[in-house]
Amino acid sequence: MKLTLSISPCPNDTFMFDAMLNGRIDCEGLEFEVEYLDIEQLNASAERGERHVSKISCALLPAITEQYALLDAGAALGRGNGPLLVRRKGDTTPIRHILVPGLHTTANALICRLFPEIESRTPMLFSEIAAAVERGEADAGVLIHEGRFVYERRNLELVADLGLEWEARTRLPLPLGGIVIRRDVPQSVREKVERVLRRSIEYAFAHPLESRDYVKAHAQEMEDDVIDKHIALFVNDFSLALGDEGRRAVRELTALQEF
Repeated sequence: MKLTLSISPCPNDTFMFDAMLNGRIDCEGLEFEVEYLDIEQLNASAERGERHVSKISCALLPAITEQYALLDAGAALGRGNGPLLVRRKGDTTPIRHILVPGLHTTANALICRLFPEIESRTPMLFSEIAAAVERGEADAGVLIHEGRFVYERRNLELVADLGLEWEARTRLPLPLGGIVIRRDVPQSVREKVERVLRRSIEYAFAHPLESRDYVKAHAQEMEDDVIDKHIALFVNDFSLALGDEGRRAVRELTALQEF
């Protein structure tokens, strides 16, 4: 059976999906037609119900829960892995206007929840935010993916780690993103997709360097140390299975009881 699949080009997704997309494991007869999209493009595509399987921001779940179900495997969820709010070094003016990597992202949801006084938020491609803040196009910006590891190379400083703020308030890990599957996909196929994805992640953990060429082909920052830090932070035991704590975290973020 052939399924359409959308994921981000970031190292955590390509690391997890490498084995199932590049013939390293048994996919139980499944084939995937894959496309790589920025997270806000992924969210918009999921709102339209375009792909059988897709990466999304967890904050989008309430808007798509009638069409999609969250898989237990493939989540970007953990502690110390949240988006970073940054500004130009030495700037002490009040933060009134910020750049966010999409209005449907978990990053934007966190700003709304943790910093409700910041009402002016402009969406921008995640990989362009740091440079735009450095140029003075906004008072601050929210960095995700590789950006959180390299912002100090620019004339930028940290205002707040949104993940740590979330953890301090909720005592839960932060659910950034997850993999969803359309509800019109038969249950037997849904279970097969989940098994294959979990098998792919297990293979990635056991053979971490086999995916390196594939990861580098899509990464924004291609230095090995940045890729390693990214994967170590965003791919963990929660990626294999949400578990009770992971599901509590998703419920806290989304107010959904079932997903």
